[in-house]
Amino acid sequence: MSRLLSKIHNEPVRQTTYPLSSITRRGFLKGLSASLGLPALMRSAAQLQPFVTPIFSEITETAGIQWKHFSGASPDRYLIETMGGGVGFFDFDRDGLLDIFLVNGGETPHGKSSGPVRNALYRNLGGGKFVDVSQETRTASLSSYGMGVAVADYDNDGHPDLFVTGYPSCTLFHNNGDGTFKEVTQDAGVANSGRWSSGAAWFDYDRDGYLDLVVCNYVRFSFDGPQPKCDYDGVRTYCEQRGYEGMPLTLFHNNRNGTFTDVSRESGFDRFIGRALGVVTIDLDDDGWPDLVVTRDGSPNLLLMNKHDGTFEDAALAAEFAYDADGNTKAGMGVDSADFTGTGHPDIAVTNFNYECESLFLNSGQFPLVDASRSSHLCIHTRVNVGWGTHFLDFDNDGLLDMLTVTGHINEVVEKSHGEISYRQSPLLLRNTGRGTLENMAADAGPVFSSRYLARGLAVGDFNNDGAIDAIFTCIGDRPVLLQNNVGSRNPWIGIQLVGTKSNRDAIGAKLTLLNSNRKSIRWVSSGASYLSSHDLRVIFGLGADFHGSSALIEIRWPSGNIQQTPALAVGQYHVIREELAK
Repeated sequence: MSRLLSKIHNEPVRQTTYPLSSITRRGFLKGLSASLGLPALMRSAAQLQPFVTPIFSEITETAGIQWKHFSGASPDRYLIETMGGGVGFFDFDRDGLLDIFLVNGGETPHGKSSGPVRNALYRNLGGGKFVDVSQETRTASLSSYGMGVAVADYDNDGHPDLFVTGYPSCTLFHNNGDGTFKEVTQDAGVANSGRWSSGAAWFDYDRDGYLDLVVCNYVRFSFDGPQPKCDYDGVRTYCEQRGYEGMPLTLFHNNRNGTFTDVSRESGFDRFIGRALGVVTIDLDDDGWPDLVVTRDGSPNLLLMNKHDGTFEDAALAAEFAYDADGNTKAGMGVDSADFTGTGHPDIAVTNFNYECESLFLNSGQFPLVDASRSSHLCIHTRVNVGWGTHFLDFDNDGLLDMLTVTGHINEVVEKSHGEISYRQSPLLLRNTGRGTLENMAADAGPVFSSRYLARGLAVGDFNNDGAIDAIFTCIGDRPVLLQNNVGSRNPWIGIQLVGTKSNRDAIGAKLTLLNSNRKSIRWVSSGASYLSSHDLRVIFGLGADFHGSSALIEIRWPSGNIQQTPALAVGQYHVIREELAK
């Protein structure tokens, strides 16, 4: 029985507490920010001192991760060769330690591999060590060119399952609960055949207690059909996305018996035609029903608001999210949504192409959203980058959400045409100053953040259970990069894993509010986010060095609508909270 799920109600998962430090004190300043009209959080000058220890250390080699991504790169320059590389953190064997699933690409007509193209499932052995168990677990092989992964317990049996996107179909691996998986794609009815699928997310859109599935479809594509041809100075290059026709979204409804029904037409999803890549589930309007943020590449972005009747309405135009300020579409790829500003409403980050800047949209609780890409300094930090995976995370547990973004270009010839843009690019760790701006932590973040990669997928999670959020990102044609957080556990924190009963077991869609704090702190359990990747579903509240209590109180609004308040929970450890049904 799992060390996590064998616990009941609010019993701690781990009894260990961690030493606290004042490495990053930030105080709360009541009032309104003059520039944003939002609550401001100020950090004292003493907190601007550099970290003595690098914030992140790369441990890929010592962890035992040897797997490499294969893209099928070829002289044909198929666009799909540049796009893949999903990764997921999840505890497949329920032993209390996060494991890692890595999605491989595949062969192309003239891009062949010297050996089998395999996914990797790395089991966490503890102590920062992992071992590849993909063969034993039966998750190594795909019949398609792999893209991304979405993890969730779709049948509420207590074991997380794997949905893998790709071309020309998707794959669903059902977790048998005995250390193995069974491929059930056709039986479940989720093949999504004939489409190049990219991002995917699980969410209970009708609140019946079972997770449904949204799949982003990118462009109309075939290895056999005619391909657009582009070159630069006589060198064959990858063509831009506008040379390809977009596709509609797919929505699968969970039939609660292990099968799904395609309800794309009934829900209206078949109307949303474009080049969709990223998706995150979040309750944007706080009505208790999950909505969708969808980023699209050279097509208008979407904000799909749940109408509570099985249909969705796109509010992106009203929210001023569909286009940029000049009325142009950007190359939306990765996406995340969380409360960056501390207002209690989910904000949105979107990665884009070079010279487009990563976007940051602030949510005041009503539309339109505020585009703070420039005022936050995000545009300064990301102007020459091609962004892919991105995620809000509180790397130092000071209570403010920071940002981690991975980058890398598509065309090698870019260095000939744009001297300031590099092909391989550095990831970015951007710290929330508490004043509506972001500062680049490259000097303190560790050597990885001054190195260059062709990064794509990014997943975050606490693989060593110390309360500090770790990360992993994939690279085209290379090994992934596993990052261990060295500083997060120095500030007080509390971790929560939710287990739904009336709600879906993973509690995707839940809203958590920290009650006994001098700042508003709200988190959501979401699915999707970043780019092609899946994340630790546990929620960590960083409490900051100015938190002096030994326990915390949390209010949970479950996906079912049930409201539950926890008793006092000890700081410095994880707790499992089970949904209590209203009496």
